[in-house]
Amino acid sequence: MRSGSGQVRVAVVGSANLDLVVSTPTLPRPGETVLGGALRTIPGGKGANQAVAATRAGARCDFLGAVGRDGFADQLRANLADAGVDLRRLRTVPGPSGVALIAVDADAENLIVVAPGANAELTSLDADDRAAVVAADVLLCQLEVPLPVVTQAARWGRSAGTTVVLNAAPARRLPAELLDAVDVLVVNQVEAATVAGLAADTA
Repeated sequence: MRSGSGQVRVAVVGSANLDLVVSTPTLPRPGETVLGGALRTIPGGKGANQAVAATRAGARCDFLGAVGRDGFADQLRANLADAGVDLRRLRTVPGPSGVALIAVDADAENLIVVAPGANAELTSLDADDRAAVVAADVLLCQLEVPLPVVTQAARWGRSAGTTVVLNAAPARRLPAELLDAVDVLVVNQVEAATVAGLAADTA
């Protein structure tokens, strides 16, 4: 490993959201109101989840992201810190933190709406961010922060020999300069079709 310690170094460029989750017997149809169960607040976000998972797997992990100036930010920071994630590259920006509103029915089907909040404010990376990326063995990215930042980080990683892993969700068409910098592309069937510019039901 680059650190010489035998510990894998991971950098995550991505999102942190507080998930507001409610269970309901059935998901509402358009215009319908349904009664649900107790509200649960769960720290999440694809980027933060990647960082926590990497750290729990034994990696040294830097998280490059943003939270707002609200009570949700305290929960998000605490979740990452408790897992052992390095938060020196986590910004605090004006406004709310990212939030995901999630309804889950009895069959585990769900509806999710994400309010990006602070995640949308991660619009640039600085020299210290670049140092974290190029020093990493693996860079983990997803698409819940602005695409130009993901592309920039991926290109830095590729130029430094860092293995670049992209979870292409939420699905969208991707610029060639980003795809050219990715070593491992993680997609489900719908995401694969979107990235490839095909109909979702294409085999």
